[in-house]
Amino acid sequence: MNIKNIIKLLLYAIILSVIIVLGINLLVKHQTDPSIYFNAQNVPKTRVAIIFGAGINNNKPGKYLKDRLDAGIKLYNNQKIDKILLSGDNGTDAHDELTVMKIYCYEHGVDTSKIYLDYAGFDSYSTLYRSKFIFKIDTAILVSQKYHLNRCVNIGNKLGIKSYGFAADQGTYQGFKYASFREYLAIVKSAIDLIIDRKPRFLGEPVDINGPSNYTKQ
Repeated sequence: MNIKNIIKLLLYAIILSVIIVLGINLLVKHQTDPSIYFNAQNVPKTRVAIIFGAGINNNKPGKYLKDRLDAGIKLYNNQKIDKILLSGDNGTDAHDELTVMKIYCYEHGVDTSKIYLDYAGFDSYSTLYRSKFIFKIDTAILVSQKYHLNRCVNIGNKLGIKSYGFAADQGTYQGFKYASFREYLAIVKSAIDLIIDRKPRFLGEPVDINGPSNYTKQ
């Protein structure tokens, strides 16, 4: 096979890959957009909101995370939810999202008995898998920026959580264009995770969302 034919095959492979990625993204967005809300008053009332972790700076929530937490607290204050599940990465003492998140919620008026903590939410798929099988959640409002919510709502629904999204977008975000582009590939990866029924790295003992809060880290 000569170089020209190899280049042609590579070009076809690239075009096919782009079509597949765009096709999966369009399908997921078409299926999930009707379940994503931008106004707290319009969000269906349910028991739990799941807030996804994001970056922290000097033990304070970064812009992405602050807006997610504020959105979840708004739902709580508007009595759209009764409980909040915070899910993030606390893999090291230097990057402990959960402590930052739970303190922020407490300082902004959320009753600690209503706050639950998922210490192994290392990615969105793990968060939702653990929400279903560790925290026994069957219906939830998922709180994140819009670009991220299509994937989350799709994963939640496929795992057996009736999922609604509440967009936390407020203003502009550093690195947003890169994050949005990366999301195209993340949606495809999540589709593969669902097909192969990927298990999170950590599962652990059940923490029933209808039982006592695990606000204090064990």
